[in-house]
This record gives sequence, C-alpha cells and structure tokens, in this order.
Amino acid sequence: MTTQSSVQSAANSDGVKALGRLGFAARATVYLLIGIFALLLAFGKRPPEADQRGAMQEVAKHTGGFVLLFVLAVGLSGYALWRFTEAAFGVAGEGKMAGPRLQSLARGLIYAFFAINAFNLLVHARSKSQASEQQLLTARIMQHPTGRWVVGIAGVVVIVIGLVLVVEGVGRKFKKYFKLGDMPPSSRRVVWILGTVGTTARGLAFALTGLFVVKAAWEYDSKQARGLDGALRQLADSSHGRWWVGLVAIGLIAFGLYGYCEALWRRV
Repeated sequence: MTTQSSVQSAANSDGVKALGRLGFAARATVYLLIGIFALLLAFGKRPPEADQRGAMQEVAKHTGGFVLLFVLAVGLSGYALWRFTEAAFGVAGEGKMAGPRLQSLARGLIYAFFAINAFNLLVHARSKSQASEQQLLTARIMQHPTGRWVVGIAGVVVIVIGLVLVVEGVGRKFKKYFKLGDMPPSSRRVVWILGTVGTTARGLAFALTGLFVVKAAWEYDSKQARGLDGALRQLADSSHGRWWVGLVAIGLIAFGLYGYCEALWRRV
C-alpha cells in the first residue's frame, strides 16, 4: 500500500468520521449559544458577546465549563481535521470538484482558528474579545499602503460567502449531504425547515459582518470592523433593529439545532 493510499484510508477511517460528527455537534453548540445571546440582545438585555469567542468564554464561566469547553475544543479540532480530509480527497456528495474542496479547506482553516481559541481559553480564561482582536488586526493591516484595499476585499469576500449560504439555504442545497436512508421520514421535514431557516440566517449574519468590514475600509476606521457581535449590537440600537436581531437570533438557534441533525445523519 502506498503512502498516499494509507493516508486516504486513515482519512476515511471511523475515527476521523467520529471526530467529524463530534465537530458538527460542537459547532452546533456554539451557534446555539450565539443565537441565545442574540435573542437576549433583541429583548434589550446585555448578554455575553454574540460570537464564537463569546460563546466559549461564557461556557468556561460555569460549573463544569472547563470540561465542556475541552470537549468543544476537541470537537472543533475534529471538525477542522475532517474538513481538511475533504479538501485533500474530495467532498461527500460533491466528489473531487475543485470548488467544494477549496470551500472545505477554507472552513477547515476557520475552525482550526476557533479550536485554537478554545484551547487558549482553557489556559487563559481572560483573553481579548473576538471583536477587539478583529479591530486590532484591521488597524494593523490598514497601516500599510494597500491595507484599505485588502480589508475591503476581505469584507466583500465575507459578504459573498454570506450570500452563497443564503442561496444554499433557500434552495435547500444542503439536502444532498444527508444519508436519506438513515433518516426517519418524519424527521426529514423538520431537518429541512431547520436547515433552510438556519443556513439562511447564518448567511445573513456573515453578510452583515462583511458589510461592516467594508465600511471600516471605506471610512478608514478600524472600529467599524465590529465582528458579528458588534454588528448585531449596532443593529439592535437602530430603529426597529431589535426585530431584525430577533429574526437573526431565531435563525441562528435553528442552525444550532440543525447542526445536531448533521451530527446524526450527515454523510462524512
């Protein structure tokens, strides 16, 4: 057996697939918490930061939080690893097409970053907020001559990713990733509704975040790069903004619940 075939066999092993499913459950938990925090924000409360870092920081504060945060960190690492195997050997339901493999590579890198954040929180309970780090990074990039263009292009990319997710949600393109034979017929309709609402809301959240990044580049003001939490808080302070934040929150909660369904029935 060649080295490449050995690596591919390891990537398709039950252990890696189990890590992938744990990763879906970990991601679902994070989004469920983000959705709950956003819903509190819609009701006029001042909850923890409604983003990935805020969700994990809140978990760490409670009894048993260290153990749960460790599980989340392992799960997010497993999700990143599983995405990297897709990038290397092909995406279930898509084959070896370049587009889906590049998407898996990007998702793997993003969730590897979240996993590192989770492990960092295990060691250093008090760390900078995700919004603060994003603003600091944006400020550093914009110090360079072409920095505003780099930040602006990054914002546009995030907006495009968000719109792609909206199309995927509305068109229910996610259905092809599920093992329909393993799903009880009575559950499919619920999963499709959760997937449609959740994926669409997640896409809108991405687009909103990207919009603020573009605004930061346009106005040459790194403080405008607020991240998801800052974007939701500013939206909540606008006229009728709480209603929109509430709708996004419900959608993100739906995406969290949908993520648990992925952990059960998605092809990995």
